[in-house]
Amino acid sequence: MTSIMSERPFQSRKPRFQRPQGKRQGRRDPQAWRPPHEIDTTILYGWHPVVEALRNGKRTIRRLLATENSLRRLQEENVPLPFEPEMVRPDEINRLLEPDAVHQGLYAEADPLRSPSVETLSGERLVLALDQITDPHNVGAIVRTAAAFDVEAIITTARHSPAATGVLAKSASGGLEHVPFMIVKNLGDTLNALGERGFQRIGLDSEGDANIDELQLRMPLVLVLGSEGKGLRQRTRECCDAIGRLDMPGAIKSLNVSNAAAISLFAVTKAAAKSRKA
Repeated sequence: MTSIMSERPFQSRKPRFQRPQGKRQGRRDPQAWRPPHEIDTTILYGWHPVVEALRNGKRTIRRLLATENSLRRLQEENVPLPFEPEMVRPDEINRLLEPDAVHQGLYAEADPLRSPSVETLSGERLVLALDQITDPHNVGAIVRTAAAFDVEAIITTARHSPAATGVLAKSASGGLEHVPFMIVKNLGDTLNALGERGFQRIGLDSEGDANIDELQLRMPLVLVLGSEGKGLRQRTRECCDAIGRLDMPGAIKSLNVSNAAAISLFAVTKAAAKSRKA
């Protein structure tokens, strides 16, 4: 069968936390080279990520840099400021980020948001689990979509997952403030624990049992997405109650994982709503 998910194009695979060799202009966020559960500072840049963080009463901002134009816009839109930002020139923010990062005159350093647990999940809203999806652009896009569908939390593993900072936060476009990450050591064990709490566990894979909108879905529910290219790992599949697929009618059958997430979230949310009314 043709996979519904595909990798973002790249030239080579390097060990996850290996620093790149050679000199580059600009510098990388040092937090990006640490496992997600060890991140002690969240780097945010760009208008939507920073503004949503400033409006989030649960987010503690440590440092805030703004250009003159961005500070004026913050004041005009009555964005709450925890303290007076450091007014800087755009190139001063450029030096803190990767080359070509689009910061729109805003940069912040903040404390990570508090992570939920299996016990604190309400069961009233959809939960999303990511099985070793490694590309921060894809995960960020998934976070943004998850926020649009009122997902309660996103479960990721401590290894083989990008940290909720920098590029991921920028790609999420503010969604990171609305969908907390739940970082776990073992995804299979976590899915089993959710099953014991009554969660229906639905995996998404090209070799699924049926089209996802044909499954009998109910709340509470956790939707599990496989990694780019590889799909769901065997143990992850075994910990799911059912595996759904996306049957694509067009000539192209392969979807980027973030696009697959959006379509499946729409289908699952619609089906779950029907089950509540039944």
